[in-house]
Amino acid sequence: MEVFQGTPWLKWTASPRYNEFDKTTIMITRRKLLKTLSSVPVVSGLIGTGLLTPQLMKAAVSLPAERNFFKELGLRTFINAAGTYTSMTGSLMSKEVTSAIAYGATEYVDLDQLHDKVGERIAELLDCEYATVSSGAFGAMTIGLAGVICGMDTEKVAQLPNTEGFKNEVIVQEAHNIGYTHALTNTGAKLVKVKTAKELEKAINKKTAMLWFLNANTEDGEIKREEFVALGKQYEIPTFIDCAADVPPVENLFKFTKMGFDLVAFSGGKGIRGPQSAGLLLGKRKHIEAARLHTPPRGTTIARGMKVNKEEVLGMLVALELYLAKDHQKEWELWEQQIKLISDSAQSVAGVETEIHVPPHANHVPSLRINWDPKKVGISAAEARKRLMDGHPAIATVGDDQTIGITTWMMEPGQERIVAQRLKEVLSGT
Repeated sequence: MEVFQGTPWLKWTASPRYNEFDKTTIMITRRKLLKTLSSVPVVSGLIGTGLLTPQLMKAAVSLPAERNFFKELGLRTFINAAGTYTSMTGSLMSKEVTSAIAYGATEYVDLDQLHDKVGERIAELLDCEYATVSSGAFGAMTIGLAGVICGMDTEKVAQLPNTEGFKNEVIVQEAHNIGYTHALTNTGAKLVKVKTAKELEKAINKKTAMLWFLNANTEDGEIKREEFVALGKQYEIPTFIDCAADVPPVENLFKFTKMGFDLVAFSGGKGIRGPQSAGLLLGKRKHIEAARLHTPPRGTTIARGMKVNKEEVLGMLVALELYLAKDHQKEWELWEQQIKLISDSAQSVAGVETEIHVPPHANHVPSLRINWDPKKVGISAAEARKRLMDGHPAIATVGDDQTIGITTWMMEPGQERIVAQRLKEVLSGT
C-alpha cells in the first residue's frame, strides 16, 4: 500500500513484518538519506525514533541545511584570543570529530561494549595499559579515585559517598589543593595536605587510598613528580596525576604513564579538541576497570550523572587520532608567527610593551602579555578588554588590572590579523 504520494523517487509500502521502502522505486539509498537528514537540525534527532514519518521526511529535505542557533537565541559569538576556558566553551572540534558524533547518533550500540573497545583502542594509541573516555578530567578524577577506593567490590560501589570503613584518605600537597579537588571529595574521600616528602611519609596510614598530584602546579610543590611516584611505589599506594590542560605538548599523553603514575587524567575538550564534556583516564587496567563500575549504564553509583554517551566516545576517539597525526612542529611555528604579529601590532602604539612567553606546564603554548604606561595610553586594561569584547567582531581575552593576555591556538587561521588590528585600534584610541 502506497502511503507517500507526490514524490516520484520514493514510495513507502506496507509489509506483513515491517514497513520498508519499495526497492524498485528508490533512487537514493537509506544511508544517503540518513546522511542528508542528519545534517538538518532537529530532524536529525528524530532518525531512528519512529517519529520520522514519510511526511516529515518529505518536509525535512526542503528545510535549510543550517540554522544560526546562537543568533536565534540572541547570543554573540566571538574570536577566542583567550584559551581553552570552560566558560568560553573550550575549543572547536574539527569536521571529522563532528562527523563521528553525528554518525554515533544514527545507530544503537551497547554502551559498555563501546567503552571497552574504545578504551582498548586509546590504550593502543597511547601505549598504556588501559584507558577510558570520561566526563572531562574532573569526571576522570572522581571515577579514578572511586575505583581505587572500592576496587571491584560492587557493594562498596553502591555505598559511596559513604566511605566509612574504607581506605578514604588522599594525600595532596598544599600547593596543589585547588578547587578542582572537589572531584576527589565527591567520592566521600578526605584530603590530607602536606608540604614535604617527610610530611607525606608521616601522613601515610592504613586509611591512605591514594596520592594525588596536580601537574599545573608542579613548580609550586616541594615534592616533584618522580619523587612522588617513588613514594607511591615504596608504600604501595596508587598515584594519580591531573594533567587536564597539559596538552600540548603531545609527549605528555605518553610521559606520565611511562613515568609510573597509576592514573592520569586529561581534558578532552582543550588541546586535543574533542567534545568539551569528555576527557581521558589513562593508566593501570585494574584501576580503570574498577572506575568503570561507577559509570553508566550502572545507576546506583556516584558517577551516574557523569554519563559519556556513544557520540562523545566516538568524537573523543577521532579527536585523539587526529591530534596524534598532526604536524605539531608546524602548528607551533604557526602559533609563534601569529603571536608575533599581534605583539608587533600592539607595540606600534607608543607606551605599549609586550612579552611573549610559554607557560611551563598547563596551557603550554606561545602566549602574549601586554601592558602599557598609563600616562601614554589613556585606557585601563579592563576597559580595553571590554572594548575588544563589545566590538565587532567580539574578541575574548584574559588579563588583570594591568595587563591583557592573548593566545592564538584557539583561533581560526586569519583571525590573528583581525585581533592585531582591533587591539591596535583600542590601544591607540582610533
